[in-house]
Amino acid sequence: MVLIHGWVQSGEVWDLPGFHTYALDLRGHGLSDDFGDYRDGAQWAADLKAVLDHTGTATVVGWSYGGLVIADYVRHHGTANVNALVLVSAITEIGRRRPGGATGPVMRRALPDAITNDDAMREFQRAQAPALPVETVDKLTVTALKVPPKVRGELFRRDVGSADVLETIDVPTLVVHGEADLVVAPEAAEYAAGLIPGAELSWYADTAHVPFLERPAEFARDLARFV
Repeated sequence: MVLIHGWVQSGEVWDLPGFHTYALDLRGHGLSDDFGDYRDGAQWAADLKAVLDHTGTATVVGWSYGGLVIADYVRHHGTANVNALVLVSAITEIGRRRPGGATGPVMRRALPDAITNDDAMREFQRAQAPALPVETVDKLTVTALKVPPKVRGELFRRDVGSADVLETIDVPTLVVHGEADLVVAPEAAEYAAGLIPGAELSWYADTAHVPFLERPAEFARDLARFV
């Protein structure tokens, strides 16, 4: 599996023992350099293509902003080298009034302050999944604060609709979303699942924005069953 993290995180966010995984760092995040045009979907697609060219055919899992990167890839490359998709608390669109990018109050409250203000970023990391242990939140916060403000902001300066792209997906797709997600609204999951042919929608009760950390055993079972 190829794992794509969300905004201001890195591949280190994932913890999936028992699976053969490659966890990439998106451009400007983690150990990846800050380069290129963050508003160009073709470049996001090319980044994922480079990874899949290396790994060969894989299940691709995208969390949060990672879902938009998957949509970029499908727009430019179809489902080449992809045997299945998993969207986790994910957006597939971005921009005003884009239903596939619907956000909740925690995300709306964080922006734009969290782009340049580290205290606002710390609060966002706490609020996105309040039930996570303090040490986990601290780790997420350290990772987030390493992402330059320029990169934090550029990721939101896009306006992309993906309805036509989602309708072309021809591999099995699992959509996982927490019922209590206040970062990416549950409506975004319903939108994606409604457009992707044959998509399976799995709701996690009492779960916020990070199902794979909040409900790791349940998420691992769900993933193993689907794969």
